[in-house]
Amino acid sequence: MRLDKFLSQQLEVSRAIAARELRAKRVTVDGEIVRDGAFKLTPENQVEFDGNPLQQQLGPRYFMLNKPVGYVCSTDDPDHPTVLYFLAEPTAHKLHAAGRLDIDTTGLVLMTDDGQWSHRITSPRHHCEKTYLVTLEHPLSDDTAQQFADGVQLHNEKTLTKPAVLEALDEHHVRLTISEGRYHQVKRMFAAVGNRVVELHRERIGDIHLDADLEPGEYRALTAEEIASVGLTR
Repeated sequence: MRLDKFLSQQLEVSRAIAARELRAKRVTVDGEIVRDGAFKLTPENQVEFDGNPLQQQLGPRYFMLNKPVGYVCSTDDPDHPTVLYFLAEPTAHKLHAAGRLDIDTTGLVLMTDDGQWSHRITSPRHHCEKTYLVTLEHPLSDDTAQQFADGVQLHNEKTLTKPAVLEALDEHHVRLTISEGRYHQVKRMFAAVGNRVVELHRERIGDIHLDADLEPGEYRALTAEEIASVGLTR
């Protein structure tokens, strides 16, 4: 990568400003002042700006975040704080959520800058399963599990939902696994059978489970196995 482009990305400034900083001798590569913006960086080069190291981004990035209530999964929102607040990563604004959660929904969010990887999670044709822990306002009806297995008719939808697996934990708490991602789907499914979701927490996407050690607002990088598992979704 060209040095001026790298500076522009890391400092979040224009190429022109990056060139100005180079001319001011504020940038070193491997301890030597470099003023040429066309200088070609290698992954081994150590770049510093005013003596502060700048980290080169090597390849796409993949993280899991335990999202708390009150944050949105968009990268920019004028009215609400976004999940990017929690990511202490270079150029965090380039990351996006692979499958969003509502502002009042908690749990597993996958963040990446790999568009093809996230598409395999969100595309309907890949049928990526997602599991939620659901708290209900009213006691669970005896026939809800079968209704969800058969598919339910959502308001203003032409087709039934795909078969979903409901595991009753007690009369007010269930674990629900779905393989599609319609708008507010879990809440609308329960509304369609006369109940209401009080709390919603995502536990799993595909073969990636929310790390039990992550407190709300904490995140970690995905393992190589977790990253590779997305390509195996059906």
